[in-house]
Amino acid sequence: MTIRKRRPLRSMAVLCALGGSALLLTACGNAETTAAGVAAPAQTTSPAASPSLSEDQAERKDLVPKAKVSWDKAADTAVGEVPRGKLTHLELKRTSREATAATGSPSPSTPNPAPSVGSPEWAAEVAAPDGTVHRIDIDAATGKVFRTQPDSDQDADDKRKVADRLGKARQSPEQAVQAATDRTKGTVTGIELDENDDRRLIWSVDIVTTDNWNKTTYDVDAGDGKILREHVDRD
Repeated sequence: MTIRKRRPLRSMAVLCALGGSALLLTACGNAETTAAGVAAPAQTTSPAASPSLSEDQAERKDLVPKAKVSWDKAADTAVGEVPRGKLTHLELKRTSREATAATGSPSPSTPNPAPSVGSPEWAAEVAAPDGTVHRIDIDAATGKVFRTQPDSDQDADDKRKVADRLGKARQSPEQAVQAATDRTKGTVTGIELDENDDRRLIWSVDIVTTDNWNKTTYDVDAGDGKILREHVDRD
């Protein structure tokens, strides 16, 4: 045991006061350190528990598996709604509130009840021989058409433009999709007859890969079937 020399009383009082402050500071510091130590693991372990996905990737991951009807089945159903019709657009999307607003008995425009808001649907556009575009909405879970109606915004020039594009398209939607899926294996979520920046007629094909939920878009020449552009959307 070590024996220390006795300090003057005043010195001892000062030291006791300082010591008390030090103890309080130490206690507060320990409390803050303890709280921070408890909170830190929650912040660091959460990202490791689930892989980081962007908002678009998370949306694809949630939507694509719910679509039980493939793009080609949906395309066949849509084309069957328009005599001698040809597909110009098809997209997998969520059913909007507006689409579910129609109620009552089935009619030619709403042959079946619409799926619930947010459910997967195939939104298709099919053109008649004169270029009149019809909007066909198909439940992507059941394959049933729940709305079909002509595009009321088209004028004569619009119809001629659509008919002209269809006349020039030597490649079918199926051929364009085959060219795209030969490059990237995945789920087809969209196809559209359009023109690129060079004014070349193309089929734009969207493919989602389910290992990373990226979307790859291919521009396929609607004349000869060559791939003109490939773009991977990793967002």
